[in-house]
Amino acid sequence: MIGGMHDRDWAALAADIKVWGRELGFDAVGISGTDLGAAEAGLDAWLAAGCHGGMDYMASHGTKRSRPAELVPGTRSIVIARMNYLPDAADANACLADGSRASVSRYALGRDYHKLLRARLQKLADRIAAEVGEFGHRVFTDSAPVMEGAIAAQAGLGWRGKHTLLLSREAGSWFFLGEIYTELPLPADAAITDHCGTCTACLDACPTQAIVAPGRVDARRCISYLTIELKGPIPEELRPLLGNHIYGCDDCQLCCPWNREAPKTREPDFAPRHGLDQAGLTTLFAWSEAEFYERLAGSPIRRIGHERWLRNIAVALGNAPTSQTVIDALASRRDHASELVREHVAWALARHGIDPA
Repeated sequence: MIGGMHDRDWAALAADIKVWGRELGFDAVGISGTDLGAAEAGLDAWLAAGCHGGMDYMASHGTKRSRPAELVPGTRSIVIARMNYLPDAADANACLADGSRASVSRYALGRDYHKLLRARLQKLADRIAAEVGEFGHRVFTDSAPVMEGAIAAQAGLGWRGKHTLLLSREAGSWFFLGEIYTELPLPADAAITDHCGTCTACLDACPTQAIVAPGRVDARRCISYLTIELKGPIPEELRPLLGNHIYGCDDCQLCCPWNREAPKTREPDFAPRHGLDQAGLTTLFAWSEAEFYERLAGSPIRRIGHERWLRNIAVALGNAPTSQTVIDALASRRDHASELVREHVAWALARHGIDPA
C-alpha cells in the first residue's frame, strides 16, 4: 500500500498518467471504476445463449471477469490504454475481392502485440510508482479474464459498436487495448455517447451473419472464431461463406464509416511481415511445418499451429476460382498425416469437381 493516500491530488495524478501514456506510445489513456454490473448482465445472457461456442474459458472464471476486485483484490481503479495498429498495407478490400489471395486480419500482419503492449503498460506502471511509491497493481493484455471493451467504454475511450468492438470518433476501431488494475483511488472518466445511430453496415457486411443483433455476436458463426479459436472441423455449411479468410476477419471494420479516416499505426512492429498482406493462397499452403513456425515466429498466427493453418487455407482454396494451380495445391495435401487437414482438402477438391478419393 502506498503512503500519503489521503494527501494526494488524484485528479492531477490521473492527468499525468494520460500524458505519460502518450509519451510511451499509447494513442489514448482513460480511467475506469470497477462497477461492471451492466456488462456482467450482458455477459451472463451471452453465455446462457451458448454464443461463446467452444470458448469454455469465457465461463470458467465465474464473476472474476466482470468484478475486477475479485480478479485482483484491492482494485479500486483501472487505467486502460489504446494503441492504434492499422498498418500501411495492401488494400484489404482488394485482397478480399481476389479469391486467389489470402485474407489475414490486419492486427495479425505484423508482430504479436501482447508482449509489446504489456511491456509498455509496465513502463507506465513503473512511472506511476516513481511518482507515488510502490502500489498494488497488475498489468493485462489479453492475459486474464478482463472485460476490456466494457472497461474502455466506461473510461471514455469509445463506445461499443453494433459489432461489439470499441469505436472511437478519432481512431475508428483499429486499435489494441491493455489495462493496469490498480489500488489507487483515481477518478473515473466519463463515458461517451454512442455514435452508431441507425447504421447497420457491420450487420449487413458480416459474411456469416454472426452479428445476430446489435451488440451481440454469436461466436459459433464468427469467422474469427472459426479460423482462430475453433480446434476441430469448420462446419460444412459455413465453409463457403468464409471466402478467402484464413486468419480472422475484418469485414465488420472495413465497412464501418468511423474507420474511413482511421489513423495508421506509429508502431513499426505492426507492419506486415512476409508479404502476408498480399500473399497467394497456394504459396502459403505450400509452407512446410518448419517454414510455418520459422516465418511466423513472433506472430499471433503461430498459436493456431500448422494443422489449423492448412485447414483454413484448404477451405479458402475450396472457395477460390477453379484452376489447375489450385487443384494441384490441394492434391499435394490429399494424404496429409492429419485427418483434419485431409477432410478439409477433400471438401475443397469436391468444390472444384474433383473426386477426393
